Amino acid sequence: MGVQDYKTILYRQEDGSWVAEIPAIAGCYALMPTWEEALAELPKVFQMIAEEYRQKNLSLPTDTTEIVHA
Repeated sequence: MGVQDYKTILYRQEDGSWVAEIPAIAGCYALMPTWEEALAELPKVFQMIAEEYRQKNLSLPTDTTEIVHA
């Protein structure tokens, strides 16, 4: 599975920074000054987390995220 197999949520924080997050995977988010940077960083974070799962011989969680009121 890759980052493309998961829904990504993108939102702006009160301080103006942006968060790109994969809600299905705990801790899989990137916080950056722009949304472009956040989206570019997220695959790197995903790869680090995926490697931790592999090292522990665990499968990544299935994406059950549903978007409502988008």
